[in-house]
Amino acid sequence: MKKIVIATSGASGVNLGLKIVKLLPKKIDKHLIMSKNSKTVLKKELKNTTVHNNKDISASVASGSFGVDAMIIAPCSMNTLAKIACGISDNLITRCASVMLKEKKQLILAPREMPFSTIALENMQKLSAMGVIIAPPVMAYYSKQQTLDDMENFVIGKWFDLLGIKHKLYKRWK
Repeated sequence: MKKIVIATSGASGVNLGLKIVKLLPKKIDKHLIMSKNSKTVLKKELKNTTVHNNKDISASVASGSFGVDAMIIAPCSMNTLAKIACGISDNLITRCASVMLKEKKQLILAPREMPFSTIALENMQKLSAMGVIIAPPVMAYYSKQQTLDDMENFVIGKWFDLLGIKHKLYKRWK
């Protein structure tokens, strides 16, 4: 069974991270980590998901031997992105990201702020050079989204494409 960690840091856009959890196929072993700020903004009951305390850096997902296949941080605050770029592992989200880097596993970051500062762009470039996928929630118009739900499904569908997860969340380019 494929194991995926979904983390939410920051506040704005936390619904995207939770929607990822809901839309992932049931056959995937899902592990959710929410920062304090994202919990403050949105408290939801999630089924079929192990929710980890962000303060617990000894949680299963913090070890390479647990065998996580991929991690996505959506949204990813600039603070979390900077910590990952600098190797700071002071909470479970950043510790798990550090493990993904050292184990050469897939790590996707969805930075949520715009415009990006020069420092944020430098951090993204540094992480990209290490193999991290930088995939902010950016729209494309060819799939003709009509609602906010359509737009969210498009972005999540693009993230699922990166994770190799089959879906029908958006209309593909013909």
